[in-house]
Amino acid sequence: MKKNILEILKSYNLELNDQEVSNQVKEILASDFYSLYTVENLKKNFSLIDLTTLNSTDTHARAKSFAENVNNFQNDFDMPNVAAICVYPYQVPTLNENLKAEGVNIASVAGVFPSSQSFVEVKALECKMAVEKGADEVDIVISIGAFLEGNYQTVFDEIVAQKEACGKGHLKVILETGELKTATNIRTASIIAMEAGANFIKTSTGKVPVNATLEAAFVMTQAIKEYHERTGRMVGFKPAGGISTGKDAIEFYSISKNNLDEDWLNNEYLRIGASSLANNLLTEIHKLETGEVKEIRYF
Repeated sequence: MKKNILEILKSYNLELNDQEVSNQVKEILASDFYSLYTVENLKKNFSLIDLTTLNSTDTHARAKSFAENVNNFQNDFDMPNVAAICVYPYQVPTLNENLKAEGVNIASVAGVFPSSQSFVEVKALECKMAVEKGADEVDIVISIGAFLEGNYQTVFDEIVAQKEACGKGHLKVILETGELKTATNIRTASIIAMEAGANFIKTSTGKVPVNATLEAAFVMTQAIKEYHERTGRMVGFKPAGGISTGKDAIEFYSISKNNLDEDWLNNEYLRIGASSLANNLLTEIHKLETGEVKEIRYF
């Protein structure tokens, strides 16, 4: 029987105060950031990265180059590899053919990313095809316009349809938190996505003016914790968009560590969507380990 998301939402307290959320974020960072800023944690955050290229100029040659660099990474660096490579659906077969690194997944955006402005049948078909072509994970965007109009059932039903279309693939649902504006909206969207079957909830596409924020991360990880307490199902968290430095990564890691148990602090349940972060982390780790300032551009 079809779920009524409006009835489900009534069982949650959705109201949050934006200033209180901001204050809690500041307290966490003041308490935890400096103790967490270590080489060990920078390397751990590297292992959480979905190495991402989502440009209109992407080519098969670029996707192949990404795969080859990831394949060779542990021959050149004594540390964990990235968690996944994330591309547009058209590049999935190229990754499927060329990515050989053990434990690194293929992720594809789909569902008419980044706008999500199309028919649900088109969105679902794109999800289905991405998995059929070799994607382990699919990243979609909620119907933001429908959400802002209060059509929560539409948002929910479309996520359900795309989750079903993914079959064995994991579904990561992007809330586009910068467009949702308020903590209450972000909490509501988080719950809708998880109740619809999301394996991960993700902040942003990286394609709008305001992308991942620590306040959004705080709200989303708290929602994940409450959902787990209610259902026993673990849902992952993925901040993305504008996370480019070691400082950024550790700040988001601090929020996740504060709100979630140790079981979440691995790349099965925690990811970072990033394009420039990988090289910047490698540069930062090298400096801390050797004292040498050397820009590393591996990817």
